[in-house]
Amino acid sequence: MCGIEALLLADPAGAASPDLFEGLGILQHRGQDAAGIVTCGQKGRLYQCKGNGMVRDVFDQKQLASLVGGLGVGHVRYPTAGTASQSEAQPFYVNSPYGIVFAHNGNLINAPELKHFLDMDAHRHINTDSDSELLLNVFANNLQKTGKFRINEEDIFQAIKDLYEVCRGGYACVAMIAGFGIIGFRDPHGIRPICFGRRKSDKGYDYMFSSESVVLDALDFTDHVDVGPGEAVIITREKVSRQKLCIEKPFTPCIFEYVYFARPDSIMDGVSVYKSRLAMGEALAEQVLRVFGDNMDVDVIIPVPDTSRVAALQVSYKLNILYREGFMKNRYVGRTFIMPGQQQRRKNVRRKLNAMALEFAGKNVLLVDDSIVRGTTSKEIIQMARDVGAKKVYFASCAPAIRFPNVYGIDMPSRKELVAHGRTDEEVASEIGADKVIFQNLDDLVQSVRKFNPEIDRFDTSVFDGEYVTGGITPEYMDQLEQLRSDGITSRNDVDTSEPLGLYNSFIK
Repeated sequence: MCGIEALLLADPAGAASPDLFEGLGILQHRGQDAAGIVTCGQKGRLYQCKGNGMVRDVFDQKQLASLVGGLGVGHVRYPTAGTASQSEAQPFYVNSPYGIVFAHNGNLINAPELKHFLDMDAHRHINTDSDSELLLNVFANNLQKTGKFRINEEDIFQAIKDLYEVCRGGYACVAMIAGFGIIGFRDPHGIRPICFGRRKSDKGYDYMFSSESVVLDALDFTDHVDVGPGEAVIITREKVSRQKLCIEKPFTPCIFEYVYFARPDSIMDGVSVYKSRLAMGEALAEQVLRVFGDNMDVDVIIPVPDTSRVAALQVSYKLNILYREGFMKNRYVGRTFIMPGQQQRRKNVRRKLNAMALEFAGKNVLLVDDSIVRGTTSKEIIQMARDVGAKKVYFASCAPAIRFPNVYGIDMPSRKELVAHGRTDEEVASEIGADKVIFQNLDDLVQSVRKFNPEIDRFDTSVFDGEYVTGGITPEYMDQLEQLRSDGITSRNDVDTSEPLGLYNSFIK
């Protein structure tokens, strides 16, 4: 999972880098492996700063000041395929044609075929294993086919439409063409999210794309609009152009965005993430009642911070059982689920959380978490509760059992690493050391989100039911993906200094 953004200021002499930096900090929860910004100056020159590490580690005051220009693209990353090397930090760029900068969130399921085409037919050299570089080069190759020195919006729309024909998977993308403007588009199924908004300035309107609306809120952008599935949006200083380029696919946004990844103050596809998590809590409370029946012996409900707090509060309210904060969180340790390396995840659980004996000693505790993925974090947390005196520890998950890998941009690398894969609920409970595990019902989860936007007919729920909305997921593909997603990835903090990337002419319509 990654966070993407693109910004166009109405003032060509303005500085996009401060807003892009702030936006990446707000999107930090979507990726902690690498961060990058590329900006474009008035004469078409590109400037970059990117490297491995957190946003605050990659950028400093001097580097931000050297990112010149009122156009820019930003990205935060964690690896789902490829590696965590410095070379795969985004955004990427190509200088032919036109000077294109590109950032992407998601995962392609036909990357080998695309790479072969680009190498053999398009004669474009691919430097990394990143799907983003493939998307960039497919887009650039489609634009190059126009043979034009100056392109216009219709040329760009056609290039994206042709990209939709060959690129399969889940992806939300932002791009910047030097001297032209910014672009945002979304895969035909709308699996990964992207929205945009505008902000009034002295020179007109500034425009920004972002993975989540919370960035737009924080930076005073209004009139938020979700980019639709199969839709592309092109923004220049003259106008905003939108086209629906692919309409035959069902709209299936990823439901795991609402369960785990998105911030609760975001709104995605018309659905408040906060409200959806309240609804998940209500549904989970009903599931808890069904599982326990007349033998409810829970003394206190405690959330696993932070994502599950909203749902846990609602569980407490519905069941009329005391809610307490039992874990204190060190907010300077990253999210363990997206940390590379099983040993690193396990070690960081106890660095990240501390259990307060006062809330656990002598009590039967119901812990509420957003999901159970590998089980590493859950097992450590349950043991922490027992270590400080909990009599019984029950574990409730706002999501159903995750039994299948995600192929659209979430790092669930191996079937054998998923604690629920091939196991019953009782076996999962035994594996993580809980007295009982309660999983959300899938239909209830879907309804918890869909009730706020009935126009969404279905969601991508492949991690729960193994039904991949794009099709084309063969056992051979799954084996290959698991090989690519090395669980031994380690992060490095080798940071590029800001430097100009090149000089391009303006390609205004």
